[in-house]
Amino acid sequence: MVTNCQWRARGGSQQDGEGDVDCLQKRKGKDALKLLIWVKKLLARLSMSCRRKQVKPGSFFVRRDFVMPAGIFRVCLVVITAIVNHPLLFPKENVTILEDAEEVIQKMKEREENLRLEQLKLEQEVAAQETLAEASEKITESENPYSHDPVSSNFWTALSMLVFLLIELWRQDHQEGNWRDYANEEDEIAGLGKAIKGGVLPNKDTLANFYERCLHTVTSDIPRNRELVEGFADDLLEALRSVCNRDADMEVEESIGIGSMYENWRAHKPLACDFIVPFTPPEPYCFQLETWCSGESVPLDKQGYGVIKICRADENSTGCICDKTKLGEDLLCLLHRKLSQSRPNHHMEDLLCYKGTRYLDADQVMTWFQFALTKAWNKISHKYEFNLTFNNLNYPGALKIKFRSGKTIAFNLTPVVQYPDSDVYFISHFPCSSLAEDPTSSIHWFLTFAVYEKRYIQFVSKALPVNSCHLSCLQILSFLHEKQRSLTGPSSLTNYHLKTVMLHLLQLHPALDWTPGNLEARLQDMLTFLEKSLQEKRLYHFFIGNRYLPEELGVPLGFHKAEPLNLFRLFVLQRSAYRATMDMFYEMLKNTSALINEYTIHVPNGRATLLNKESL
Repeated sequence: MVTNCQWRARGGSQQDGEGDVDCLQKRKGKDALKLLIWVKKLLARLSMSCRRKQVKPGSFFVRRDFVMPAGIFRVCLVVITAIVNHPLLFPKENVTILEDAEEVIQKMKEREENLRLEQLKLEQEVAAQETLAEASEKITESENPYSHDPVSSNFWTALSMLVFLLIELWRQDHQEGNWRDYANEEDEIAGLGKAIKGGVLPNKDTLANFYERCLHTVTSDIPRNRELVEGFADDLLEALRSVCNRDADMEVEESIGIGSMYENWRAHKPLACDFIVPFTPPEPYCFQLETWCSGESVPLDKQGYGVIKICRADENSTGCICDKTKLGEDLLCLLHRKLSQSRPNHHMEDLLCYKGTRYLDADQVMTWFQFALTKAWNKISHKYEFNLTFNNLNYPGALKIKFRSGKTIAFNLTPVVQYPDSDVYFISHFPCSSLAEDPTSSIHWFLTFAVYEKRYIQFVSKALPVNSCHLSCLQILSFLHEKQRSLTGPSSLTNYHLKTVMLHLLQLHPALDWTPGNLEARLQDMLTFLEKSLQEKRLYHFFIGNRYLPEELGVPLGFHKAEPLNLFRLFVLQRSAYRATMDMFYEMLKNTSALINEYTIHVPNGRATLLNKESL
């Protein structure tokens, strides 16, 4: 005979939706009842085993023979209880129920109540068995203390707790409402990738017109602005060297231009130049640098950071006999007399060290640098017909030139310490738009590869076609990102991450893929790469751990062999930051086509830029 469930499965016509659900619920209820009956039988067998192991009236079985069956029983009990009580076994709702939903739900509640009663009886029997086992333990330990085996008992107990915790974690992950917008995160990301490929971006003609009429004007203004700021910055630093005490203050070197203004992909105004200013300690002191991958002073959670220790240059000297022999009070070493007396040890705090340590303090460096810039400007201000002010006191040298006409020009001077024999620098403070993650201690300095980034872009550009689209893609993406930030507020996604995406794609794609006609395709690749990185919460630093870099760049070998540095590690621990970033990314994609079309239409004849609005 064909049962009702089997007949419905073969395509019967009687209320297919309700029949399938009712049949499924009956099967689940039967399976749960079978599990309970099996547990009862297991309890009965264990009880019979306990009776057989009684040697004489009044005595109990030996615990060693009962430990393993009891442990297995505990594991099975935990698993069965979790399965029976799991919300997926009896779902709260089912969208396939079309008719008589109340009747089906009532049956489910009755069946659930019966199972709970059975579970209560089962728990009472288990409690009785545990009481019997505890009594047997006490008698066995009193009669024969050497027969007790706590290792086995602890093992099975720990295993039971582990299974229970794993099931509980699995249950919580599948409950409703834990993730309001990201319950089906992988499906949403997969759909997002299809949307990118399916036409979120305008066509290539619209993109090319948008770039020429809006962004190209910003790029054309960069050289003139850069030349003006460079000349003034050199004059200001020269005055700074003259007002500083060479025997006591830090020695400032020539500035180095970095960032979007020197890589020609600046996408918005104001056009602010970024400079790094290397400095060194006065004689006879020197810097000892330690990074997270080479020094014990930097913890592993500070990947990408390092510390700078100040010590005397002759501190570890062993080339002179005065280092090995105690000289009398009336004897002096003519070789080291000047160095040893040039600066007493108690002036270590004057060298901008953190209180009570010998590590360079970034906050004290910022204060010293701002004070030195103020004195330098007071010395040369009479030569210029404009005012110089600090644009942001939270950064060492965020300066703003203000002309009498009201026009302003901003630029940043940031003090750095050079890593030995390289163009890697320890930077005290990043500009506002560079990195979102700040160090928790002022003695930890971030390593910047900004000089290598500029050098790599120049190196690759030599092999790319004329008017290649790599910088155009980065400019468009940077504009969309900045515009979205002005609408939704700041996020953990920065222009530094966008540039890192472009650097990875420059390494992955051959040179011919970056022709001007491939602007749309490469911009789609950048969005897809960024989407995949956000999905996996993993975006690797381009230089640290990258073993495929050209040797011509001269990146130190230690950073080649280091473990890759994940720039998105912040998202692994901070779910709120990850949600905000994903929301911003989704909104940016939704607004991409509208923004490009709107700003392209309203820009007249290519002279006014879309970034002249006050919102940007």
